[in-house]
Amino acid sequence: MSSRAAATDLRPIRLLCVEDNPDDVELMSIALERADPSRRYELHRVDNAASFVEALQGSYDVILCDFNLPRFSPYAALQILVTRRSGIPLIVLTRAIGEEAAVHVLRCGAKDYLTKDKLGTLPQIIGRVLEERRRAEEKERVDAELQAAYARLKELSARFVLAQERERSLISRELHDQLGQTLTAVVIHLHAAQRAPEPEAATRHSDTAAELVNGALQQLKTLSFSLRPAQLDLLGLVPAVQSAMQRIAEPAGLDWEVTTRGEEPKTLEENAAVAVRLVQEALTNTVRHADASRVRVRLRFLPDKRISVLMLDDGTGFDKAEVLNGVQSERNIGLYGMIERTELAGGRLHIRTAPGRGVAVRALV
Repeated sequence: MSSRAAATDLRPIRLLCVEDNPDDVELMSIALERADPSRRYELHRVDNAASFVEALQGSYDVILCDFNLPRFSPYAALQILVTRRSGIPLIVLTRAIGEEAAVHVLRCGAKDYLTKDKLGTLPQIIGRVLEERRRAEEKERVDAELQAAYARLKELSARFVLAQERERSLISRELHDQLGQTLTAVVIHLHAAQRAPEPEAATRHSDTAAELVNGALQQLKTLSFSLRPAQLDLLGLVPAVQSAMQRIAEPAGLDWEVTTRGEEPKTLEENAAVAVRLVQEALTNTVRHADASRVRVRLRFLPDKRISVLMLDDGTGFDKAEVLNGVQSERNIGLYGMIERTELAGGRLHIRTAPGRGVAVRALV
């Protein structure tokens, strides 16, 4: 037997005895000691409503209540327990009770009843009632956890839909504002080339249209990379992250480095794409807001194809409590997007920062 179990066995069972006869309480104590000498029982007697309510301020495991009391009753005790939302189980003790009365008191909330000529079985009844209470409390705990999990799942589902709509809106805006306008300009220059009266003017418009087409191709590649880098499927996660660093960090003049630990799996799961997107979003935030000179990304490949991503910059940092205040805005939408993306992938994301201290983002996916 473990020391913890032994300590549990040594803890006394505290009994609140609602009884007007002190001799009967003494008989209960003797019967419990004889029938179950391995356990310790502490008995406290009350005999009216006022003392019962006062006693409930303490901690008791079981209430033993006489059925025939001149100034109190099990029904009154049960009503007080309901009013106080107390889960202490109540066992009725009596010298004699009819079947109809026994059924009625059980329906009112008593956990069991016992005649006083059979006190030798009281330890077993107490043990069973306590086990039922433990199971009920465990069920309540599990139910509360399930309700919390359902609420969390509902919240994540709603946030997932919002994240999808936000990304679709971003892609739509990119297509319209950049690629759409570029292709419109191409059409204009091609028409101008067709209508040009001189060959030199037609060539000039054609060359401009060709340059715009090349720019459109670059825009399309950038948009495609932001959705899912081709390197991820062709070369693996590390090259995809390095490519993201080259595309985002280098044009901003940032000194960057990617380090790895562990062996990258030969086949990547969807969490690899999540890792790349997290790096992209963290780098974008750094370029836009951090005023940093150096960024570092550390990838760690863990068992069961889990991936740890650590992103560090030496920028200005921010007040985490102020920025992540539960209200999404243009100021924190990128950070909340990273948190949502990680949680929807079943992972965890932690941000450590302070004004003037840079930012460390650690994600496990």
